[in-house]
Amino acid sequence: MEKKKVYVGMSADIIHPGHLNIIHEASKLGHVTVGVLTDSAIASYKRLPYLNFDQRSLIVLNLKGVDEVIPQTTLDYVPNLELIRPNFVVHGDDWKEGIQQETRQRVIDTISKWGGKVIDVPYTKGISSTLLNTRLKEIGTTPEIRLKRLKRLIAAKSIVRICESHSGLTGLIIENTSVEVNGVKREFDGMWSSSLTDSTSKGKPDIEAVDLTTRLHDLNDALECTTKPVIFDGDTGGKIEHFVFTVRTLERLGISAVIIEDKIGLKKNSLFGTDAVQTQDTIEGFCDKIQAGKRAQITDDFMIIARIESFIAGKGLDDALGRALAYIKAGADGIMIHSKDKSGEDIKNFCLALRKIHKSIPIVVVPTTYNHISEDELASWGVNVVIYANHMLRSAYPAMLNTAKSILANARSYEANDLCMPIKEILELIPGTK
Repeated sequence: MEKKKVYVGMSADIIHPGHLNIIHEASKLGHVTVGVLTDSAIASYKRLPYLNFDQRSLIVLNLKGVDEVIPQTTLDYVPNLELIRPNFVVHGDDWKEGIQQETRQRVIDTISKWGGKVIDVPYTKGISSTLLNTRLKEIGTTPEIRLKRLKRLIAAKSIVRICESHSGLTGLIIENTSVEVNGVKREFDGMWSSSLTDSTSKGKPDIEAVDLTTRLHDLNDALECTTKPVIFDGDTGGKIEHFVFTVRTLERLGISAVIIEDKIGLKKNSLFGTDAVQTQDTIEGFCDKIQAGKRAQITDDFMIIARIESFIAGKGLDDALGRALAYIKAGADGIMIHSKDKSGEDIKNFCLALRKIHKSIPIVVVPTTYNHISEDELASWGVNVVIYANHMLRSAYPAMLNTAKSILANARSYEANDLCMPIKEILELIPGTK
């Protein structure tokens, strides 16, 4: 007699007794096929899994009771159910409540067409994936794991969300802050190490006055207390001979990417536009720098992203697009297009034009001036990474200034209480304080 078909869907990032119990119950019913969710399916509703799809699939395939493993490319079970037409779908009974209720009902509606049945296995008490994730964060990460994470995120998500960090404290905010929107957890995917905020926090101008060693010393504070990937603002990259050492140093520390801009001379912040002298490098000169950097790196995971300043320098789409194509040919792993125009139309036109030629090259934007445009709209243009490049520092300064004014005006700190977090919360904010 032919065995019944049983389907189990799971992310399988952290295998615990609850998963083993579900598979054990499923194996009693027949031939067990496990649909392992892909990175993109998991990242659509929560954090990127620690292990990649191939690693998770291999683990599941070697679990007792599992006969077959297939990818589940969406949160929706229906495509796989229609493919294998199982007699049973087995899942923990926790999906009877919350956001997964709708998923469960779709499964029931689908398999009932051929007489299939959902089996709800009682939730295993004392096991919390959330708690396990918290413990893993406390353990930390390694440079190699952090380095690989950005490319995985770009491959898995419709848009990768990066926020500026200039200290260990801002790193912790980016690491731990999340909100729930329509039942889906939303958080930052990584950190932007900005030369602007690094220099400003030291009271120095944004003219590459803070050297690499000093910036990396401060960045280490964030690396020690976070696990998310870091994109490093490399300004112009400096001399070619120096840039190769920058690449090696960043890669060794586990930084995922460096972004360098195609300008020469004393750095002037791009948001000054043509109000300041903005001199672009020659295409040949910048391509040489990209190629030197690519030769210097050791792994395939480190990314050199070319930042194009054509719109900042008052040039048009043709110049920006021509440079992008040349930089990609030279080996750039991604393109950042920058503009101070508030409409965002020049960015949109560039992204759409580049996407017609290159379907997959990562595109990075920094919508500081055109911040009315949503992430969904940016993604529809073909954008892969959005960087909120200076907001931690810009929000901190007015808060501190108002507190200082309040203390001066009232000759005491009582009136500033509502502007400050309680001391107890500060003590609880930093891991290991208690």
